Amino acid sequence: MSIWGSILGGVIGFSFGGPFGALLGSFLGGKISRLSSAQTVGKQQNSQEIFALSLIVLSAKLSKADGQVSKEELIAVKDKLKIPDSEIDQVAKIFNKAKDESTGYEPYAKQISEIFQGNINVLEEVINILFYIAEADGHVSSEEESMIANIAYIFGLTQKQYESIKETRKSSDKLNPYIVLESQPTDDIQTIRKKYIKLSKEHHPDLLISKGVPIEVINESKNKMRAINAAWDQVQKLKNN
Repeated sequence: MSIWGSILGGVIGFSFGGPFGALLGSFLGGKISRLSSAQTVGKQQNSQEIFALSLIVLSAKLSKADGQVSKEELIAVKDKLKIPDSEIDQVAKIFNKAKDESTGYEPYAKQISEIFQGNINVLEEVINILFYIAEADGHVSSEEESMIANIAYIFGLTQKQYESIKETRKSSDKLNPYIVLESQPTDDIQTIRKKYIKLSKEHHPDLLISKGVPIEVINESKNKMRAINAAWDQVQKLKNN
């Protein structure tokens, strides 16, 4: 069974209050135990299920950020999150509930940042995947970008971290390598190399999986690693010319 087949049971087994607790409680008549959202996620399986739930809810909020829910964005949610046809009904119930409720995205983003506190690279992956979903209809609207930027701010990402994520969405021949590596053109090669090594470690797929990123969505992490490596190759060429 994929992560999606056990998401409700697994997350509720961990359980927490806040907006996620209210959302999940609506599926079980409110009968879930309440733990602090700031409590550290204990097991890898729990953290993967919470990460998956976070993506569903924020994707639902993002899908109507510009006032309309496009077919392409809904397809992107299904494809990017690797949701099997056999489990789409369960996921769709959560997605639609989150999309239609009156609670905004901000309380969810705050709770996600508390659950994954200390794991900024995991939170960066949430932002990365939200960009993918926003791009699905061929255009990231100003409303969508504003929402993603605010979620990044709530998560505690720096401006450099946020700009790096945006830049890695570009093809390797169009990206600015210094932005990707959170550096400046005036930095010396050794300074940039240290940043490259740090980013490579933080965004290695194996590390992210161990911290709660489900294998179903890890391909986006691999794409980011490719962008980081491409940026480092470009910097070396630029500095050696």
